[in-house]
Amino acid sequence: MTINSKWNPAEPDLATICKIYQDPIYTLSQAEIPAIIFRNVYSPEQCQGLIDRFTYMGLMRDENELNSADKRTRIDIGTSLGNRGSDKSHFLAHAEATHHLFKFLFDGFENPVDLIYNSLSAVSPGKDVKVAREADGSLYGPAIFRVHYETHSYKPHIDSVKYREQRTDYAVYRFKHQFAGVLCVQNADENGKGTQAILHRCLWNEEIQPYIAEETFDQYAKENNIENCQVELEQGDLYFFNTQCVHEVPPVQGTRARIVLAVFIGYSPDDNEIYVWS
Repeated sequence: MTINSKWNPAEPDLATICKIYQDPIYTLSQAEIPAIIFRNVYSPEQCQGLIDRFTYMGLMRDENELNSADKRTRIDIGTSLGNRGSDKSHFLAHAEATHHLFKFLFDGFENPVDLIYNSLSAVSPGKDVKVAREADGSLYGPAIFRVHYETHSYKPHIDSVKYREQRTDYAVYRFKHQFAGVLCVQNADENGKGTQAILHRCLWNEEIQPYIAEETFDQYAKENNIENCQVELEQGDLYFFNTQCVHEVPPVQGTRARIVLAVFIGYSPDDNEIYVWS
């Protein structure tokens, strides 16, 4: 699981995690652990059923079609604040359409979005977990399926509406910490390790930013003996991690897509609410 590290995730199930950590989400916010992992919480059969439905509905391309005209390396099913947040009214309108889509998209299946929210609530004692919203009640997207194809990767970076994107005009800016939740729907290579991310024990600050911007963070991490954790998931595994820790995702290899259901999470220790969005 880890590379030259004693920085280990909390896993594999709720009972085990809560036996060790009284307040798992707070522990995650302090980067005392790299991740909270729930193993085998969504069935692979239902994962495949959802993929078949998305393909049939034209929401993603058919992986059996080798010469597809669609050459995108990432397809979103849902609403991305990162991609659409520059136009707030357009973002909120798109999010409303996503809520309508998700009302019927999972008919006949266990709702995977509910699974993420319920799991987050279980490791967040005393907090009210809800879809992120503006003061007028306008809702953000509840979650997003990200379909990644060959070569798609994410270099060392952080995700933060506060420290990276500086979205001061959005309600989620109020939270001190940001996390991500990721449900593995399909690994890119069914015979591979299923590496979803490499998490570095390095919380972002302004001194770190030049190494991220200049793409020299890997060398910086090596020179400073920064621990890391390689998260490997199987279909149906769910994990949460602190997105203010520098992290990266290796490139997709092969013709199969890496498919995840993902959320971002806003959390402050002294705030009774936790906001979730995509």
